[in-house]
Parts: sequence; structure tokens; C-alpha cells
Amino acid sequence: MSNGASGRYRAGQTALLAAVEEVEPLVGHWRRRFDASASAGVPAHVTVLFPFLDIDHLDHAVVDDLKVVVGEHSPFTIRFDRCRRFPGVLYLAPTPDQPFRALTEAVAARWPQTPPYGGLYAEVIPHLTVAHGQQTHVFDEVEEELTAQLPVTANVASVGLFVSDGDRWRRWAEFPLLG
Repeated sequence: MSNGASGRYRAGQTALLAAVEEVEPLVGHWRRRFDASASAGVPAHVTVLFPFLDIDHLDHAVVDDLKVVVGEHSPFTIRFDRCRRFPGVLYLAPTPDQPFRALTEAVAARWPQTPPYGGLYAEVIPHLTVAHGQQTHVFDEVEEELTAQLPVTANVASVGLFVSDGDRWRRWAEFPLLG
């Protein structure tokens, strides 16, 4: 969710995130060291949609539509039992990942002007970032320690709308999964 090497964010930028509190004790200290979003106030999460509409485009109609779109999905349980990597990123892979994919697809279909990750990737792979921008040996160390503590099971019952002020992210609204 960073806008570059500075680790700073654009004020007014928003993100839809499924916070995963059960995983925070396992990954929190690693994220604070190796994921700039953690020190900017973002909890351990799986991204549903980033970037979303800028804050100045969030009105009552958008909020009401988000309640409906997110609310159509049921709460679900996920399990993190392995680490995986993208180039320059170490992450926990949720199983199953289909509920996250369905949420992302539903929100992106309602707001097609906000493709996941700005349309940078052909496939969106749900993940919980633990570290990024580190050398391989750092990823190896973190992965070894995390793997010894897996699996972790978590319940996902809502999607949070987070807003950046340019330095920090704060939770602006929460949308329950009602099914």
C-alpha cells in the first residue's frame, strides 16, 4: 500500500481491508520491522481492494452501497498454514482464499474505476504481507520462525474502510459480512 520508497502515503487515499486480529501476535513484530504499513497504523490484514475511492468521493450513497455489497457475503473462517513469496514480499497465504477473491470481485465490479492494485496485476492473490523489500536471508529467517508457529485460524466477519492522512492510516468505517 505504499506509494514508493519514502514509505509515505497520499492523503485521502483509501483501502478496504479485512483485518485479521488473530494473526497479529504472530506477525506483529515482524510487520513493524519489515512492513511500513504496520508502523503507519495498518493492522495485519488481507486486502480486499486498494486503492479504493479517495475520501472526497465517499458520500452516503457509496457507504450505503458498500454496506450492501459487503453484507451480501457471509462471515468465514480461514487458516494460515504456510508462508509464500512474491518478488520482494513474504506473506501468509489464507486457505481458503476464495472468500477474499469473491469480496474483491464484488467491490471491483460495483466500482470498476477502482481495479485492484490499480490494475497492475493480472491476477489478485489474497495474502497477508509480513515483510517486504528485504534480502532473501531475512525472508528465510522470518519464514522459518513463522512456520514453526503455524497454523493459525482466524474468523473474518467484516471489512474495514481505512483512510490515509499522508502518514498514518485510520479505520474510517466497518462493514459487516452478513450473508
